[in-house]
Parts: sequence; structure tokens; C-alpha cells
Amino acid sequence: MNKPKKFFIAQVGKTHGLQGDLKLHIHTDFPEQFKVGYSFDTSLGRLEILRINLDRGIVTFKGYEGIDYAKKLTNTKIYATLEETKERCELKDGEHFWFEIEGCSISEDGETLGVISEMQRLADVNYMFIETDKNLIDAGFSTTFLVPYIDRYLLRTDIDDKTIFTRDAKEILEAS
Repeated sequence: MNKPKKFFIAQVGKTHGLQGDLKLHIHTDFPEQFKVGYSFDTSLGRLEILRINLDRGIVTFKGYEGIDYAKKLTNTKIYATLEETKERCELKDGEHFWFEIEGCSISEDGETLGVISEMQRLADVNYMFIETDKNLIDAGFSTTFLVPYIDRYLLRTDIDDKTIFTRDAKEILEAS
């Protein structure tokens, strides 16, 4: 039986106070999947959230109340499967999970510019990290380029066809 693939969604930081609170560094667009009672696979085994304050980025795990216990969890990585993420997160109309966007082709004016190898967040902006199409590389363009995943560059996202239609993304490639 195949185990479902797990994705890195957060990392536990240093302790905060004396009650077992820990800093939580979230690496997902969907912090709502962190709720009291939810359990996650981690690099140290399964952990259940006892308390969480998303505004402050603080979490406490069941069985690790108290600073001495909590310290054992510092730097623990937290994972979720696609199924868990889809079940726990509500997308607004037109929103997509990064794992749905990765692997999509970038098309502009009928030309394929490349394929999104991964999504990255830099500051507060999500970027498509694009591996340039071979034909454009052969024509002297850069092998990779970044395009912000914002309305300014996006015309339409077709997850079923794995294609994102853009405007002015080629200008970014030409300047890369």
C-alpha cells in the first residue's frame, strides 16, 4: 500500500514562556489548518495541537506542556498530506493550492514560455519559479525566471489543462 505523500507546512521554533508554548513558523497559505485538536505528522512523530494563537504564531502540543518538554520539539518539521490539506482548507473562488499550480505550463499569446517547477514566497508575494521552454533557451533566453503570481500578470488559471495564461511574463523572461 502506497503511503500518501506529505508536504512540509510548518516548523516549530523556540520556546515562548514557561507553559510549553512554542513559536510556530508557518510555510503554507492556509494557517486555518492549524486548530486545537488537529494532529499532524512531524519529524518526531504525530503531534496534537492543545493551544494555538495564530495572531502571535504560538502553539502548544498535547503532552508537551511545560518548558522542559516543549524544548524537545524545537526545530520539529510539521507535515500534511494533500488529503488533509484539502479537507482542512477552504479555497475562495479562483484560489488554488500551490501543489495544483506546480507543473502547470505558462502560456502567453499562444506561446509556451515554460513550466512552473515550484511556487515560492518572497516577502509577501507568491512567485512562480519557471523553467524556461527548451525552444526559448535555444533562442538565447535564460533557463529559469520568476513571475509574480498576481493579477497584473495572470489572465486565467486552468488547473484541469495544467496551463496558466499570462500577460507580460515574456517581458520578465526577456529581462532575465
